[in-house]
Amino acid sequence: MATIQRLGIIGAGQMGNGIAHVAAQAGVEVVILDVAEAALAKAIATITKNMDRQVQKGTLAAADKDASLARIATTTDYATFGDCDLVIEAATEREDLKLKIFATLTPHLRADALVASNTSSIPITRLAAATDRPGRFVGMHFFNPVPMMKLVEVIRGLATEDATVAAVATLAERMGKTVAFAADYPAFIVNRILLPMINEACVALQEGVGDIASIDTGMKLGCNHPMGPLELADFIGLDTCLAVMEVLHAGMGDSKYRPSPLLRKYVEAGWLGRKSGKGFYDYSVTPPKPTR
Repeated sequence: MATIQRLGIIGAGQMGNGIAHVAAQAGVEVVILDVAEAALAKAIATITKNMDRQVQKGTLAAADKDASLARIATTTDYATFGDCDLVIEAATEREDLKLKIFATLTPHLRADALVASNTSSIPITRLAAATDRPGRFVGMHFFNPVPMMKLVEVIRGLATEDATVAAVATLAERMGKTVAFAADYPAFIVNRILLPMINEACVALQEGVGDIASIDTGMKLGCNHPMGPLELADFIGLDTCLAVMEVLHAGMGDSKYRPSPLLRKYVEAGWLGRKSGKGFYDYSVTPPKPTR
């Protein structure tokens, strides 16, 4: 595979528009796909606003902003990916949805095109086996917010070819990212360590070890973390935290990864964190107030 010049992205949400932002700034032609035109319009508005902020800070020239935005197109038609060198799936962390996407996507791709998943936990080997190109399938896990977070985990499935790994690692570095190579175990490196900590904070809250403010203050001041674990859970999305813990629990078969019942209860209530306006904190007030 030559240098990746045209990139497809599936999903116009936080991760998808963030990946599009950094790719376009790196000189890559980008096309974002979503099922909803409104989601695509919102993605372009978000990218524009974030680039405007960079211009105001002096980290991006106005001309470069205009050139970057001109590299981004949107579509609702998978056939648009026919000339893409790489397509990154950045949909919700649900395996059934991802498998459905890959089944729709792959018939439209060139034989040599690469496919990556931005999954934060689901085994790459299993996703790759459901496609027609396991050798050209790889995990490429970006972190939120993508324009600010420097890390990309690159995960090789059992069948992933060396050239595939090299191509996506080169692309990540071109985007200004640092690559960490992770083995294909549930949740990879960062979430394998991070999500059990967040889950344990939920258990501590559930057991009354401390209230929300005390748990978050304790970890911020006692461990020098920039955000407390419950605040961070709200930022990630409690549904995503639960999904990762469920993948860990099922994939590892160890009770230490059992999702906190309190975390599950919040998700069942629709209290998903910042994106829903309420999670461990209520975001309808400033500053956000603990909900328990």
